This record gives sequence, C-alpha cells and structure tokens, in this order.
Amino acid sequence: MKAGLELARFRSRVPSAPVLRREGRIRRLVGMTLEAEGLPGEIGELCFVKGAHGDVPVEIVGFHGDRTTLLPLERLEGIADGAVVVSTGEPFSAPVGDALLGRVLDGLGRPLDGKGELRDVAMRPLIATPPDAMTRPAIAQRFETGVRSIDLLNTLGEGQRVGIFAGSGVGKSTLLGKILREAKADVTVLALIGERNREVRDFVDKQLGAHGLRRAVVIAATSDRPALQRMKAAHLAATIAEQFRDDGKRVLLVMDSATRFAMALREAGLAAGEPPATRGYPPSLYSELPRLVERFGTSAKGSITALLTVLVEGDDLNDPVADCLRGLLDGHLVLSRSLAERGHYPPVDPLKSLSRLMDQVVAPRHLAAAQKLRHWMALYEDHRDLIEIGAYRRGSEPLLDKVLEKLPQVNALLRQAPEERTPFDAALAALAALTEMPAAPADDRRSTP
Repeated sequence: MKAGLELARFRSRVPSAPVLRREGRIRRLVGMTLEAEGLPGEIGELCFVKGAHGDVPVEIVGFHGDRTTLLPLERLEGIADGAVVVSTGEPFSAPVGDALLGRVLDGLGRPLDGKGELRDVAMRPLIATPPDAMTRPAIAQRFETGVRSIDLLNTLGEGQRVGIFAGSGVGKSTLLGKILREAKADVTVLALIGERNREVRDFVDKQLGAHGLRRAVVIAATSDRPALQRMKAAHLAATIAEQFRDDGKRVLLVMDSATRFAMALREAGLAAGEPPATRGYPPSLYSELPRLVERFGTSAKGSITALLTVLVEGDDLNDPVADCLRGLLDGHLVLSRSLAERGHYPPVDPLKSLSRLMDQVVAPRHLAAAQKLRHWMALYEDHRDLIEIGAYRRGSEPLLDKVLEKLPQVNALLRQAPEERTPFDAALAALAALTEMPAAPADDRRSTP
C-alpha cells in the first residue's frame, strides 16, 4: 500500500518535471563577463554557476559564436575554468505583495533587515510591459508632497514622473526624506541604487523613520554590488510598485538615483561588448531608460508617482543622462547650490524647475498666483546684480520696488524647515494673500481625495 502511494506521488510530478537539464561550462572570464560553452538559452534567462563557495546567479546577456555571454548578479569568487553553469529556463522574478511593507530588501529581493524570510508573497516577472498609451487615465488629481515650494509653484499630479536634478551636497536626501514622510500616498517604494552602505541605514532610520517605514518597501543595492544587481534593483522597485498599483493604491516611488542606474547600465553594456558612445555610455542607454520610466504613471486601477534623482556632475544639466531623462519625464525640480549656500531650505529653484502638468491639476486662480510670484522672482533675478552693488535707484521701476518690499515674505513662504508642516489649503491661502489674488476654493475638484 505504501509503495503504491509513493508511486502515485511521483507520477503526479512527471507532467511538470523538466525533461532536459540545460547546462554548459565556463570557458572564459574577463572582468565581470563570463562565457559558457554548450549552454542553450535566451536573453534574460537566469542561470547558476557552480562555484567553490556555492551557486552564483548569472544572467544571459548575449551570444558570440557558439558561446553564451553571462553577467553575474553576485561576486564571482570561487568560479573556476570549466565550472558547470545550469539554466533555470526562466527569467528573474520578484517578490510582491503587502507582506513587503516595512521590509528592506537587496537588489535581488532578499531581506536585508534581519526580520527573517519573506512570507506570504507572490512572484512576478521582473521585466514587464508598461500599460498601453490609450489605456492610461489622464492625470487630473494633484499630488501633495508637503513641501510648499513644490506644492505651490511646481504642483505635481498623481502618476506624474519627475526628476530631481541636483549636484552633491545640496540637500537632496533631506528633501527626499521630508517628501517620503509627508506625501499623500498609500504606499512608498524607495530604491537606493549605488549608495554608500552607511547612507542606507542613515536614510532608513533618520530620513524615512519608523512611521514612514511602516507603509514603505526599501530596496538597496549599494555601490559595491555588481552592476547587473544595481540594474535589477531599479526594475525590482518598479515591479513591486506595479503590483501595489494593480491593487488600486496610490504609490510613491522614489529612486535615488537614476544616474547610478545609468552608470550600472554602462558597466554592464561595456562588459557585454557594446560600443561606447557619448561619455562612454552605450547605445542601449537610450532604450533602457525609457523602458524603465514608462513603467511608472497611471493605470486603470491605480497610480505610480515617480521621483527620480539625477546627479548632475559639476551642476551641468546637459550631461547625457540628465538630458535624456529631462525629455522622458513630466517635469523637473532643480536644486540650486547657491540657494543651499545661503541657507535657503529646501533649495528648489522655482525659475529653473517645471511641472508640465501643473495647469491640469490646480485651479485657475492657483495657477495665476503661482505665475505672478514667478514673474516677481524673475524680475528680481534680472536686477539682482544692480541691487547687490547698490546701483539700483528706488522709484525707477515701480513693480521692482514692490517686489523688493515683498521679498522677505516670498522667502519666508518658500523656506521650510524639514520638520515644519503646512496643510496645502493653508499654504495656498498664504500664496494668495502674498500675491494679492483671491484664494482658490478649498473643495476644488482637482484636490487630492
């Protein structure tokens, strides 16, 4: 009787059992590129190399003659010439679901927080097709960040994709922390790509905080991780956010930074044999960035509002990554080094920043007040040099005289300490009073529900 039960159990497994184990052997390893002989497979397929210290996950990225090109998802210590490489026959998949809330994962979706293994999660393919253009609902609801200079002068919409362009040391992390704590979102997905190890713990504990972490998922692929893992971390964040969006939630996705994702793509592309183009970036940069960015936005069920930080070397906004992303995104927020040096926090430059969807998500009176304040600030900037050297004479430009009188109030409105909170309606009323415009009604149809 027992033998019969065992036989029945094995018979039930036969239909789903693999009929052929596909494997090959490593014949070449240069840098982080491996070449395997005798390994059939497809681009994007996950494989494992048998090493002295355990199996190392690798991915098929190309073919050269009768050899298969692989890139590692982990370090390659312990891999020898002739090592066996086995294909799983499947692409990389990611854990998704509510059970991820409050967890910190690495770039491959494994726990980093010491809270044990992931439970009650589903698996979803890492690479997905974005929603069709004609199925995406229009963006019509504003997205409140809790930062007055953004909410008033560069108002965002739910499902908008925005770049935060900043050099080093201008307060980017502090600004992101405030948005993560106060933004009107159901779920937050934070992807830390290429950060230093110390900064991950600092960001989770100090910027995000225990309260913010409860409704968040953090993915961290630090600078010492292989390039392919840093790339996977960005798509892992997108996949997790997509699942929450499909569940009908309003998701805030913050990626710090998109530039380091591009740098990882450059490493992987050059290692796989792509030719270098502008500043060493391979041609695939201009297909992979849209492939990632287009996964964010609205769908018929929910929304992903994406904030992607872009590191500008020497405050140059025209490097290849910044230039490419500026054309893909729905707006950009520029952090000014000169504002940061004057102690103006947050150092968002309202004249260089732009939300392309602001006119779709705010009331006409709000838009008029914001444009009026922008005009005042532009007028002051045009005459700043004359004013600072004392060459401007009061009375020669009546509107500029008025702007100079209002300037302390303008700065007070746009300055905001990290712990300072202002309800959106109160901030809008202050803007209306400052610009002498009638306030928009509190129940405007574009407000966040």
